[in-house]
Amino acid sequence: MLYLIPSPIGNLGDMTYRAVEVLRQADLILAEDTRTSSVLLQHYLVQKPITPYHQHNEHKIVDHLVGQMEAGKTMALLTDAGTPGISDPAFLLVRACVAKGLPVECLPGATAFVPALVNSGLPINRFCFEGFLPLKKGRHTLLTALAGEERTMVFYESPVRLVKTLESLVTYFGAERQCCVSRELTKKFEENKRGTLREVADHFAAKTVKGEIVIVVAGKEA
Repeated sequence: MLYLIPSPIGNLGDMTYRAVEVLRQADLILAEDTRTSSVLLQHYLVQKPITPYHQHNEHKIVDHLVGQMEAGKTMALLTDAGTPGISDPAFLLVRACVAKGLPVECLPGATAFVPALVNSGLPINRFCFEGFLPLKKGRHTLLTALAGEERTMVFYESPVRLVKTLESLVTYFGAERQCCVSRELTKKFEENKRGTLREVADHFAAKTVKGEIVIVVAGKEA
């Protein structure tokens, strides 16, 4: 069968006991980046075979992995941080396993957008997760559509593109729309900057930005 294992988004202490147990019992661990995952596995004294599984090779090896599971192997998939499948590889393998009738189980655990959404102070009874915005093609169309979205919106972004994306949101959503940008969640220098899109864009334009980024933006008032 296939287990999807959420990994810490920063603090190694956020790994669950059950996740460690499953990793120790798996026949093979699939890792988005074997170097990153090896640090986690060494920390928890997990000694199992590990092989790369990422966006550049998943189409090539998915059938082989499914064949191994059909032959009786149990596999555990780890991405660099957070839950596999959330803006990370997993979908192709899960779909292939489901098509073959192989059991798939996703353990609960770390996901960056959940703490960012909850601590934003914005309404969370209804929200939409958009992940990473398109870099070019489709970006204008998507942002135009989202300008009328009434639910709270959640985006992922890289530190080098954060200010540019915030400026785009100002253009499409208006400078006074409320938002919260969270970075370095669970780490020593965690920051949650709340305010209008204009205020938050100016804040990050004046400093060097590091770490993983989650942007939470209020929906349009009905």
